[in-house]
Amino acid sequence: MTASLLVVPLTAAHADAVVAIYRAGVEEGNATFETAAPTWEQFDAAKLPEHRFVALDGAGRVLGWVAVTRVSERAAYAGVVEHSVYVHPDARGRGVASVLLDALVASTEAAGIWTIQSGIFPENAASLAVHARAGFRVIGTRERIGRHHGVWRDTVLVERRSPHVG
Repeated sequence: MTASLLVVPLTAAHADAVVAIYRAGVEEGNATFETAAPTWEQFDAAKLPEHRFVALDGAGRVLGWVAVTRVSERAAYAGVVEHSVYVHPDARGRGVASVLLDALVASTEAAGIWTIQSGIFPENAASLAVHARAGFRVIGTRERIGRHHGVWRDTVLVERRSPHVG
């Protein structure tokens, strides 16, 4: 079903839909340590503009988004980013995350980024599976890395190393 999807740069025009999809992920409880979705202004300030995309259906509705942040300001980590990918609950299972990850890989490789990483809750089996299909490997489990609603949670650290950069 991915043939009917269009991936375009994520801009302020997509703000309401992007924040709503983020909020749905927060409310489900297995997507992020955040307990509230950021405002558009917070999101916009935190994400690198050249590596953020939305997937649109044929009617122009935002079905999902992907974006990255720097992992560090240190020069040694200039080619390492952490990403998030979120899909609207009604659009899951349609290949949205896969096309978004493909767009992200293309943009980061073109920019000389050698590692894309993320921490995924082990309970989020769908996310772990889509990342594996996209060429990410599991580095390990970070046990009790943070508290979420008063409960210690683990994350699975995944990364995709570019075969072309670095």
